[in-house]
This record gives sequence, C-alpha cells and structure tokens, in this order.
Amino acid sequence: MPGPLGLLTLTETGGALSALRWGGEAPGGADTPLLRRATAQLKAYFAGQSRAFDLPLRIDGSATQQAVCAAIAAIPFGETRTYGDLARALGLSPQAVGQGCGGNPLPIVIPCHRVLGRNGLGGFSGGTGIETKVWLLRHEGAAGLLI
Repeated sequence: MPGPLGLLTLTETGGALSALRWGGEAPGGADTPLLRRATAQLKAYFAGQSRAFDLPLRIDGSATQQAVCAAIAAIPFGETRTYGDLARALGLSPQAVGQGCGGNPLPIVIPCHRVLGRNGLGGFSGGTGIETKVWLLRHEGAAGLLI
C-alpha cells in the first residue's frame, strides 16, 4: 500500500498479519479480506482518524520476542516508554528489549517507534530509520515529549 512514509508491504500468514515492510512491489499483489482490513486501518491511522489497530497478529519468534512485542503493543498512542522501562517490566536487559524492537515484524501496528533510549530517540529499523521514527512520533503528537 502507498503511504506517507513510502510503499508498505503487508503479509498475511495463516489468517493473521505477520509482516509489515517498507518497499516491495507496487500495489496489486495478494488481496485478502484481512489485507484489505489492515490497509484500511493503516490509512485511517495515517489520516489521523484512528489511534489503534484491531487485527489478528502473528509474531513468530522466541518467547522473549513475543513478550517484547506484547509490551510494545500496550504503549498507548502518543505516549513513549524507554528500553529500560520495558526491560524492568519484563525482567530483561535493555539490550534484549532493543533486539526485540529490532525484530518486530509489524512496525507501526506494533508501535516500536514509541520506545526510546534513556537519553534520546534510540534506533529504528523501519523506513528511513530515525527520520521515520520522528515522523511517526510527531504524527502521534509525542514529539513534544522529546524533541
């Protein structure tokens, strides 16, 4: 799907959304009810008409990866947490949380852009990196918290 951050490619596996990647092929690929629903919800998010996603998600990976993704998904729209905040809540190291963020297969839907470093933005592996993270935080009105 085209979006304000470039072309996004959505993947469905076993009836659940399993990946969101930047780039990919031009629109016109697989078309399923779930992918149409996910596209509509992303368009509403980008248009400022929606703050949450209601989609079946599939997170392949370790129990740690799944726990990190669940903790990220619980961060409300427009709010942020630090890697340390999530690490304390999950009983992990901040580095493990950072690796979990980097392994998030569904950025935006699982809003890893809301996870910050103790003294700054931290990283972001989607889109154009930090520029994309800043755009998403500003879109949600969270930028005033850090920039």
